[in-house]
Amino acid sequence: MFGLREKMKMIERERALSGRDREMPVAERHVVLGTPLKPPFPDGLERMIVGMGCFWGAERVFWRAAGIHTTAVGYAGGYTANPTYEEVCSGSTGHAEVVLAVFDPAATSYAELLRLFWENHDPTQGMRQGNDLGTQYRSAIYFDTDAQRATAEASRDAYQESLTAAGMGTITTEIAPAGPFYYAEDYHQQYLHKNPGGYCGLGGTGVSCRLDGTLAEREGAGAPARTPA
Repeated sequence: MFGLREKMKMIERERALSGRDREMPVAERHVVLGTPLKPPFPDGLERMIVGMGCFWGAERVFWRAAGIHTTAVGYAGGYTANPTYEEVCSGSTGHAEVVLAVFDPAATSYAELLRLFWENHDPTQGMRQGNDLGTQYRSAIYFDTDAQRATAEASRDAYQESLTAAGMGTITTEIAPAGPFYYAEDYHQQYLHKNPGGYCGLGGTGVSCRLDGTLAEREGAGAPARTPA
């Protein structure tokens, strides 16, 4: 187990745990939405993968949103294959706690989901969210396409302007191509529905994220959206 100082900086690939081949078993269906947790998903849907601190409260933000087909919590952005929660929390895998949101672009947009992302956590805190400390709590956006990347970067720049005007700090959000998404243990899935009084560490800045029409234009640019496999 690493000490706090180690947990506050990214581990090098060569020092990370190797992991395992076996995928984490999870329930077949979302306990709130009733939809499958794992692919294949219906044609025409897209996905979003974001980290915004403890994934319990973050998942609830998205399963309540319009246009969502399903959500799940898991681990992304690191090195270890099929990590466990304890391994991720040790800082020895490089992963962030993330939410997978599969959505219908005819009913919502990637930009609108990014608005929820920005407004429901503090993206200026580096390797933490509030009292939750460690690399697994970092703010992150993992994109599937060039269009998602452009929209994510434009939304970051727009929100930074609002934060700066409010006297707040610089966004530290990692924006990177999506690698493997590893499902978290089943007890983490839809945790706050199963445990209504459970811990939720989400806390936004109180600054609204106003995304103008240029973001919608950027969503249409770049590579075609990828249908989740």
